[in-house]
Amino acid sequence: MSTWKLADDLDAILAAPQIDWEALRHGRLLLTGGTGFIGRWLLEALQQANDRLGLELRITVPSRQPEAFRQRAGHLLANGKLTLAPLDLAATPPDGEFTHIIHAATDASATLNEEAPLTVFRTIVRGTEHVLELATVQSGVKLLFLSSGAVYGQQPPELAGIPEHWNGSPDLQVARNAYGEAKRAAEMLCAIYRKQFGVDVVTARIFSLLGPFLPLGTHFAAGNFIQDALSGREVIVRGSGRAVRSYLYPGDLVVWLLTLLTRRNKAAAYNIGSEHAVSIAELARMTSLLLGNGQFSILGKDDTGWNPGRYVPDTSLIRNEFGLRESIPLETALANTASSIHQGLCSRATGSP
Repeated sequence: MSTWKLADDLDAILAAPQIDWEALRHGRLLLTGGTGFIGRWLLEALQQANDRLGLELRITVPSRQPEAFRQRAGHLLANGKLTLAPLDLAATPPDGEFTHIIHAATDASATLNEEAPLTVFRTIVRGTEHVLELATVQSGVKLLFLSSGAVYGQQPPELAGIPEHWNGSPDLQVARNAYGEAKRAAEMLCAIYRKQFGVDVVTARIFSLLGPFLPLGTHFAAGNFIQDALSGREVIVRGSGRAVRSYLYPGDLVVWLLTLLTRRNKAAAYNIGSEHAVSIAELARMTSLLLGNGQFSILGKDDTGWNPGRYVPDTSLIRNEFGLRESIPLETALANTASSIHQGLCSRATGSP
C-alpha cells in the first residue's frame, strides 16, 4: 500500500484554477465547525495557502474544546494566523469583523440524532441564526453555509442523482429526521436573511465523503469497513447491502467549497458530492479486497439507518457553472484513508451523515 501524504493533496488544492485565492488576501475568515472532519481539511488547505501564497488571511475558529483541538492539530496554530475562540455557538453568538464566513458547525452524531433529536435540531438552527445575525452587520461579508443532502429526504430509487430543484423532504413524522429537517430550516433562515437583510449567502449541500481524517467507529459504513479490513477481520455488512451511496474525496470537497466561497455564484444552493454510485455491499467487497483478506459477509438484517435507499447527488449545476470535476477515484480514497489510519490521523469524532 502506498503512503498517503497530506502535502500532495494540499498541493493539488492550491493549484486548482477555480479557487480565487486573491479574494482571500488580507481577509478575515470565521470558520465554525473548524474542529470537525470538514473543518480540519479546510484549515489544512487555508493554512497552506497562507504559508505558500502569503495571503495574510486571519482565521477565527469558535470551539467548545479548544484544548482538544490544540492537542489534535496544534501545528495549524504555528503561523499565528489562526485564533481559537472558546464558544458554544448554539448558546452564544460570535462576534468580530469578518470578510468571509464558512458555517460548518453541526451536531451530526447518529447516536445523538437517535437519542436526543431536539438537541440536534436546536444546535443546527440556533447556531445558523447566530451566524446570520452576525452577517447582517458585516458589510459585504461572503457567507458559505454547509448544509447536507439529507434535506432531500428519501431519494426515489429510479432517480439516479438528486438535482438541486428536486422538492422532496424528510418525513416530518419521524424524529430521526431531525438532522435533515434542521438543515432544511437552516437553509430557510439563509433564504430569509438573504431576502430581508441582503446577506450574501450560498449553500453547499454535502453528500457522503471518504478520505483521511475520517471519523472511525461511528455511523460511517466506509469507516467501519476499513477498520475491519485493516484488522484482518471479515468485513461485515449488517443490513441488506442494497443501500447506494457515492463518496467524494475531501481534497476535491475543499476545492469545491473554496470555489463557492471565493467566486461569484449564480445559484443559491449547490450539491457537493460524487456521482459514482456504489452499493454498500459492493463497497464492502471492494474494501475487503483492496485493504483486507478479501472476506466479507452480508447479514441481511433490517436496515435501521437514517437512509436505507439511494443517496447520490446530481452535480451538473456546479460542474457546468465552475468546471469542477472530482479527481480522486473511490479506490484511491480507500487506500489514502487506510494509509492515514496507519499514520494515526483518523479520529473517533462524529461528522455528517
